Amino acid sequence: MKVYGCQMNVYDSDKVKNKLLLKGWNEISPEREEEADLIIITGCSVRAKAEQKVWSELGRYEKFKKRPVLALTGCIAQSLGKRALTRFDWVKLVSGPRHIGLLPDALEKVMNNININNSKLKINLLDENPREFFDLDEVSIRRDNKYKAYVTIAHGCDNFCTYCIVPYVRGRFLSRKPEDILREIKILVDDGVREVTLLGQNVNSYGKDLGDINFAELLRRVAKIDGLDLIRFVTSLPQDFTREIAEVMASNEKICPSLNLPVQNGSDRILKLMNRKYTRAEYLDKVSMIRSLLPEIGLTTDLIVGFPSETEQDFEDSLSILREVKFDMVHSAAYSEREGTPAAVMDGALPQALRLERLTRLNNLQDGITLSINKALINKNYKILVDGAAPKQNENKTLLQGRTGTDKVVIFDGDKNLIGNFVNVKIVEAESWCLHGELI
Repeated sequence: MKVYGCQMNVYDSDKVKNKLLLKGWNEISPEREEEADLIIITGCSVRAKAEQKVWSELGRYEKFKKRPVLALTGCIAQSLGKRALTRFDWVKLVSGPRHIGLLPDALEKVMNNININNSKLKINLLDENPREFFDLDEVSIRRDNKYKAYVTIAHGCDNFCTYCIVPYVRGRFLSRKPEDILREIKILVDDGVREVTLLGQNVNSYGKDLGDINFAELLRRVAKIDGLDLIRFVTSLPQDFTREIAEVMASNEKICPSLNLPVQNGSDRILKLMNRKYTRAEYLDKVSMIRSLLPEIGLTTDLIVGFPSETEQDFEDSLSILREVKFDMVHSAAYSEREGTPAAVMDGALPQALRLERLTRLNNLQDGITLSINKALINKNYKILVDGAAPKQNENKTLLQGRTGTDKVVIFDGDKNLIGNFVNVKIVEAESWCLHGELI
C-alpha cells in the first residue's frame, strides 16, 4: 500500500490493510513491489501537486514486466477516479473515502476475476451521495508505530470554503458515534498504544449532528480511558473552538497543550472571499482566550498566500498576523486552483511566480519566529514519549525522537530499548524544525 497526504488517509489505509491481512493476504515491502499482484494507492487531492504526483505514480507501472493490479482510493480517487479507470488499463478499482467499508470485498472480487480469466472487470465505488457512508469496522492493530495511533472521529465537511475541495471529495460532515470511538481507543490501548490523535476535518464541530454530545465532552470521555497517556487532535475550526474545549484541555494533563487553528489569511477581505466565517479580530480574540487558559500552548496554523485578487496590502495583513500571534509553526501554501471550487473561477488570479515569491517571504518571516520560540526552550526539561528512531542517524550515536506536549520534535541520543517509554530530556539546542535534547 502506498499512502500520500493527510493522517486521515493513513488511518483509512491502515484499516483496509488490517482487514486484508485478516482475510489471508500477505504484505510485501516497497522494495519488492515488482513482485506484487495488487498495489493500493491512497492519494490526496487537496493541492494540484499531490494530484500530479499520483498521476505520475500510476503511469510508472506501465514499464513493469509483471504489471500489478492497481486500486486507487481516497480523495484522489473521488476526484480523478473515472479518468484513471479509462486512462490506465491496470487500474481496476477506484473507491472514494466514504466507501471504505466495501473496499476489501471489492478488491477480492477484482483479483478473483483476474486469476480466473484475466478479466477486464473494473469496479467503481465512487461516492455519489455525499451523506452516505459505508464504514469499515476494523481497528488498526497492525501499525507502523506500536505506541501511537490515529482515530477518526468525524468525516467530511459542511463549511465549503471557496478554495477547498474537501466537501466535494469527502462529502458532508458526519460524526462517528461516541461509543464506537471509545471502543476503538480501548482496543488500541489494550494493544499497547499510549498516545492517540483524534482526527477530523473539523474536530471541534464533533457532535453537532448528534445533539447530545460535543467535542469537549468527547475529550472528557477519552481522557478517562485507563492506560491512555496522551491525547492530541487535529484540525480545529476557529469559529467552533469554544472556551469549554480550552477549559477541558487546561484541566486534564492527558490532553496535550497543542492546537492547530487555521487562520488561512490575515486580511478580512480575503477571508470573506474564502468564505471563512470569522474576521481577523474574532480570530485574535479566540487566540487571546486560548492563551489565557493555556499559556504554554503550542499554537500552529495554516495559511494560504496568493489567493485570487490578493493585493500587497492583503499579503501584508497575513505577515502582520504572524508577527502579532507568533505561531510556533505555520503550514503555508501558495494558492492552488482546485477544479470545481468557486475560487478556481474567481477573477484576479495571480501569476504563479508572485504566489511563490510571497510564499518565500512568508516562510522566511515564520522561520525566524519559530527559531526564536524554540531557542527560548533551551535548558527546559520535558517528559516525552519516545516514539521511534530519528529519521536521520549519526554514525557514532543512536538517535531517538519524541514530541513535547506542545508538539515539538525532540531528537536525542539513547538506547532503542527506550522506544515506547516516557523519558525526561533537557533541551540543549534548537533549530526551526526541531529541538535537540539530552536524557536526564
